Amino acid sequence: MHIALIGATGFVGTAVLEELIKRGHNVTAIVRDPTRLSAHPQLKALACDVSDEARLAAALAGHDAVISAFNPGWDAPALYEAFMAGSAAIVRAVEASGVRRLLVVGGAGSLFVAPGVQLVDTPEFTGHVPPNIMPGAQAARDALTALRGNTVLDWTFLSPPAMLAPGEAGGGYRVGAEDLLMDGAQPAGITVGGLAVAIVDEIEQPRHLRARFTVADTEAA
Repeated sequence: MHIALIGATGFVGTAVLEELIKRGHNVTAIVRDPTRLSAHPQLKALACDVSDEARLAAALAGHDAVISAFNPGWDAPALYEAFMAGSAAIVRAVEASGVRRLLVVGGAGSLFVAPGVQLVDTPEFTGHVPPNIMPGAQAARDALTALRGNTVLDWTFLSPPAMLAPGEAGGGYRVGAEDLLMDGAQPAGITVGGLAVAIVDEIEQPRHLRARFTVADTEAA
């Protein structure tokens, strides 16, 4: 497949790029600084700010799917506003490009921990997340709300589990829907390599069209 990957040099994007190339896909990496990427015959790096919707739409045209691991940076000024504006610009650019398939990598904060209660609104979350990250978590939740109303794209929103760690993929993963996955009394986790496997699996064999899902490592026996 020909895949456009937005945010290919970030924590998640780097792992997704590696997984896509490993599986033989051709990737156009949409990044702010292409020099951060090593040359590869399956990779085309393109400098583009997501706020330049016309340029972004032109770059995305002709691809089979778009994966967005967009994040303006946890220390970005006015993070909430930057996150929301960038997310909306990406959706509009994908629509304008003619590509129908969009997978957005979101956050765990929008997962539900009880009926009507999302993780981002709990004292456990607000008490442990650094203040600079909270606006991004809130924006990821609101970006999902906006995406739910989109009937133009075949979109998917993937929330990682509460614990996302560096590392290669493990021995498989389990899938959830709207609720935070748990390991007993503790929030479940996954490595970024494992998350990348789930992302590329969903691109290759879509199972969550116009829906959100989450993943975590397979529970220990």
